[in-house]
Amino acid sequence: MEAMPRLEFERDLHKKFLNRFLHARIPSYLANLDTNRAVIMFFCVAGLDVLSEIQNIDVECKEQMINWLYSLQVDSEPYSGFQGSSTLNTAENQGIDAPYKWGHIATTYSALLALLILGDDLSKIKKDKIISSLKALQLPDGSFKAAIEGTENDMRFVFCAACISYILNDWSGIDLERMVDFILKSISYDGGIGQGPSLESHCGSTFCALASLALSNNLNRLSISQTRNLKRWLLFRLETGFNGRPNKPTDTCYSFWTGGSLQILNAYQFIESDENPSFVLMTQDKYGGFAKWVNSAADPMHTYFGLAGLSLMGFSDLTEMSPALNCTKRTLERLKTLHAQWT
Repeated sequence: MEAMPRLEFERDLHKKFLNRFLHARIPSYLANLDTNRAVIMFFCVAGLDVLSEIQNIDVECKEQMINWLYSLQVDSEPYSGFQGSSTLNTAENQGIDAPYKWGHIATTYSALLALLILGDDLSKIKKDKIISSLKALQLPDGSFKAAIEGTENDMRFVFCAACISYILNDWSGIDLERMVDFILKSISYDGGIGQGPSLESHCGSTFCALASLALSNNLNRLSISQTRNLKRWLLFRLETGFNGRPNKPTDTCYSFWTGGSLQILNAYQFIESDENPSFVLMTQDKYGGFAKWVNSAADPMHTYFGLAGLSLMGFSDLTEMSPALNCTKRTLERLKTLHAQWT
């Protein structure tokens, strides 16, 4: 089989694409994401961080973004955290708790990382209230739901809870033994990890589980055979690029979810194909950004994970990643500096 062509990495176009989302309106084809604007901001600033372009954002603009994120902070237990946007804030519910006007665990994690990347010191974070609110989100089986009511509970939100605890340097909001038990029970017969017990293995949930174990210093709870089977299952996800589960098409974002999982397990070096970067580069849009698939519309999420995946491959002078926290090593080192100042 003839090797895929190696395409040119359009660095400047990706920078322009991410900056357009930061400084302009959300395009109409993504209007359904209006309630998740804080998460979109995270993907944009995180992508610029991977490109080593975050320092080129104007100081005043950074301050505006930081202030906007803090305007979404909810300061009321057990709802504390960050909202996805101001969409649900109305004149009638201003200053009071209202249905769905509360913190969301994924938005809280995204906002905390975005603030770190933008240079904030997290001094305005209501740490104790956020940690206390985490307790209300953990269920008896050890999993987490995303908000106080009306959401699913699965491995995604276990990961968010672990990241929040790691960032705030406080694990008292999590029953770690129950969390680890949920993760171990979610390992499937084929070696991968699902969103919960008896559910299909998926690279996204596998990453979330492994990252949660790594961040909480529980990666050693995996047995030798479980670790071996995980590596095997993840390596089998490689076709031209990585797919998320068997019999599914390759997808740009799995260059990070799958690649990051392998790196957490110290197994990235066992990838034997050089076609993965070519697949990711084929999903570049001519106006910048990466798409889910070839000939699809680019979006901020796949742009960030495309860049993060290429970084794992040691590609084109991109900033080195710290997969478990889903950020660059530069951002992780800055967080560790803050932790030292808090103690």
